Amino acid sequence: MKSCYIDIHCHFERCSGKEAIARAQQAGVGIICTQGTDGETNAQSLVLAHTFPEVKACMGLYPIIALEMTDIEIEVLLKDIRTHARDSIAIGEVGMDFKDDITQHARQKEIFTKVVRLAQELDKPLIVHSRKAELACIELLEELEAKKVIMHCFCGKWSLAQRIIANGWYLTVPTSVTRSEQFQRYAKELPLTQLFCETDAPYLHPDKTVTTLSNEPAYVIASYEAIARLRGMKLTDVRDQLFANYQTLCAKR
Repeated sequence: MKSCYIDIHCHFERCSGKEAIARAQQAGVGIICTQGTDGETNAQSLVLAHTFPEVKACMGLYPIIALEMTDIEIEVLLKDIRTHARDSIAIGEVGMDFKDDITQHARQKEIFTKVVRLAQELDKPLIVHSRKAELACIELLEELEAKKVIMHCFCGKWSLAQRIIANGWYLTVPTSVTRSEQFQRYAKELPLTQLFCETDAPYLHPDKTVTTLSNEPAYVIASYEAIARLRGMKLTDVRDQLFANYQTLCAKR
């Protein structure tokens, strides 16, 4: 496949379908990784991947949603991910979220452990959500000796970002890099061989004045442009390296 721009994490079922694909194509975005968060969106990710060649399915279980499910329901969902393993490129969106006091930390760790072990069984990358649970996610992934990990929109301390890099994992530069000093530091200082770009569409629009949920894969170019500008690199060289990262970690063999 020819080198192209990649949106490693979005929720394409919430974007405008054919119109969003057309705008992504025009911008040079050739790979759009849409994330599942439950049974319904996992199924939608498979349909979208079948419908649009640019879209790649990821199947996952959002941590807060998982807390509302029984053990049997979780096992059914994990079995479905296993069944469709050949049709997906990663396990995501998964992880832990400690934003609220009621979010049952021990239960989340129990569920995330099952997810990590499934990803290892299937030899799939994990795309990890870690809001207010950055250290806990890293410690669990280290304990389970996870190797293929993308930390999505990671907002932990710089020392934890460096720990992620030391583990050989990947971090993302989201489109909100346009207004975030933390993500600008990622874009400038972290190894380019361990970065991806994402929109998290329809969230995290690069223009802070936009209040509606209108981000989309075409805007991932803002992240690539930030990396190129901050490193003094050609935009196409950034594109080619991140495409090589994808080929190494996510491309079907």
